Amino acid sequence: MTVSTSRDPARIAGMFDAIAWRYDRLNHVLSLGLDRRWRRRAIRELALKDGDRILDVCTGTGDLAVEAVTQRGRGTFYGFRKTSPGPFSVLGVDFAGEMLKHALEKVRRGGLDDRIRLARGDATRLPVPDAAYDAAMVAFGIRNVADPSAALREMCRTLRPGGRLVILEFGFPKIPGIRGLYKAYFRHVLPRVGRAMSRHGEAYAYLPASVADFDSDDGVRTLIRNAGFESVTSVPLTLGIVYLYSARRP
Repeated sequence: MTVSTSRDPARIAGMFDAIAWRYDRLNHVLSLGLDRRWRRRAIRELALKDGDRILDVCTGTGDLAVEAVTQRGRGTFYGFRKTSPGPFSVLGVDFAGEMLKHALEKVRRGGLDDRIRLARGDATRLPVPDAAYDAAMVAFGIRNVADPSAALREMCRTLRPGGRLVILEFGFPKIPGIRGLYKAYFRHVLPRVGRAMSRHGEAYAYLPASVADFDSDDGVRTLIRNAGFESVTSVPLTLGIVYLYSARRP
């Protein structure tokens, strides 16, 4: 069956709105809990300082924004974690209204209203002024934007000189045997589980198709550089299932 990878904004927003109520649980189940580890690593890569202002593009249900403001002061003891808010503020932007509703509920439950603000907006026309942020981040959203290059240029515009960017995005392992096994899971198991849990077949058929259709690791780094960033690097996480990209505005 051919799956459309069209990134028409109305189509993508509609898909994510339809699965918003199960989005977090599906992320944790389908990644075997690794999504939490990937987000923690991304925030560490930003090397945030007291008072930093952070822009979270394609914020979805706000998990990365929450990670950013709670990572400082976090300790771990035999699997139990204690968190306290860090001295940072985040603006999360997304174009899917239902996803933002879930993000707002999460922010309020965590008592983070004074740290995280949310806005509905388009990644290619961010509703923020020039050079207003110290850091920008995107988790598993850049491939869903109709014009990723325009979104990256917008993030560069909104960062102050020297501001940092991190992007988490899916990829495929390069080790031959593991690559084949992961592709089989990604293309056959994941859509079935996603469809059963979310009752939305299109969204979880779109996911593996959109990853396969998106740029390679080299291609993404080229997109980031062409948007005006420097010091562009990428690190494969979990054998290359996910890539962590980092860069800096000159």
